[in-house]
Amino acid sequence: MTPAIFGIAGPSLDADERAFFRDADPAGYILFGRNCESREQLRALTDELRALHGREQLLISIDQEGGRVARLRPPHWADYPAGEAFDRLYQVAPASAIEAARVSARAMALELSAMGITVDYHPPLDVRQEGAHDVIGDRALGSDPMQVAAIGRAVLDGLAAGGVAGCIKHMPGHGRSQCDTHKEMPTVTASAEELETDLAPFRALASAPIGMTGHLKFTAWDESHPATLSQTVIRDIIRGEIGFSGLLLTDDIDMEALDGTIPERAAAAQAAGCDIVLNCWAKMDDMVGICNALGSMSDAVAQRLAAALAGTRIRETMPDEQRDLLAKRDALLALAGAAA
Repeated sequence: MTPAIFGIAGPSLDADERAFFRDADPAGYILFGRNCESREQLRALTDELRALHGREQLLISIDQEGGRVARLRPPHWADYPAGEAFDRLYQVAPASAIEAARVSARAMALELSAMGITVDYHPPLDVRQEGAHDVIGDRALGSDPMQVAAIGRAVLDGLAAGGVAGCIKHMPGHGRSQCDTHKEMPTVTASAEELETDLAPFRALASAPIGMTGHLKFTAWDESHPATLSQTVIRDIIRGEIGFSGLLLTDDIDMEALDGTIPERAAAAQAAGCDIVLNCWAKMDDMVGICNALGSMSDAVAQRLAAALAGTRIRETMPDEQRDLLAKRDALLALAGAAA
């Protein structure tokens, strides 16, 4: 198995993708809006991917946070709010915000599992910082680290209850970024002491099954490399200070924050300690190069991958329960509006 997650070009596999994926046997796949046209089409695509590999618990993933980061949208799929909605409710009624986040995530997971999706890159545990770039912005679950951890735990629990594995991101924290890593490299100059705020939610949820690195440079820890490519950050901070022992993914290796060819970036991330390389854009030359650069998955990574997927399940139909969960979420979120 290749320790990579690959994108798919369109709503169905073409002959070249089918042959390549069968031979490369990647750890899994990531879906985007280009892959999601209707319920029937999407389920047929994920069914084909599982059949191609003969793995029922295949890592088929998506960025479905809600708000502006949502690949599945109305009218075919339900609407979900950004993290800021739960942050606002937490200021009025913390317990209600936690419950709203939990039931919303469970409703989301029921929908995802009915589409054959097993992993959601959610929740972001990045602590919102005043004056930072809005690449995180309203996606954040708050500016207090323990609040972020409390709501984040509810999201993980809700996803798991619906049969989907969550993923904490972007370790060791994206909240201080002054630019968008899709376009350029942020450099964070905060001290190690100041960065304790950023680490706190990840430390609280270090038992999460999957985590994702961020492409940010932290001068307090490594002046030369971004977290994704830093052995020091991965070994000493993510695995050490945070205590994360789950499956560690890179953020998209194609982002312009990183230098070098895509295969070179993939090899550097693996050498730094990332378990799985995420490559989103379905460019065949890049995917072939990544396979050549990474080689086969180690036994240790295979064990972490299996553990991450152990609680996932695929549903044949959408349970009626989803409607009730969404209604409960909306009633709880309305409390913040009523109190405003």
